[in-house]
Amino acid sequence: MKKLLRTITFTAIPFFLVTACKNQIKEEVTEQPENATATKQEPDKITKEVYTDESGEQLEVTFNETQHTVTVHLNGKSYNLKKSDELPEFTAGDADYQYSNVRGEVTFLNKDYNMVLFHCKKNKSSSSNTKMASY
Repeated sequence: MKKLLRTITFTAIPFFLVTACKNQIKEEVTEQPENATATKQEPDKITKEVYTDESGEQLEVTFNETQHTVTVHLNGKSYNLKKSDELPEFTAGDADYQYSNVRGEVTFLNKDYNMVLFHCKKNKSSSSNTKMASY
């Protein structure tokens, strides 16, 4: 009787261990895709433009359209600004600085001192100004 009980015990233990291991693996597999989809996010839509004024000074502007922010680089300094929907065309600003791009005129100014730090006009394409002669 002891041999029969021992045989049943030794055959049942591996069966339960294999079953338990299979269930753990299945649970882990189902959890991984959920975590993978949670960490995947759409990348931010970022565009970058560089403007040069008459004196040769450059203003680098990076637009993050997903978060509605603008980063302005001028004279080795960076300014993070929030896009404003209240003002016309494209403007962004914070408490101290304002960037605007209205009708091709790019302006970056310091609000506290009413001082323009950068101003330039976008160059229009030369092909639109060229007149074609007809014969």
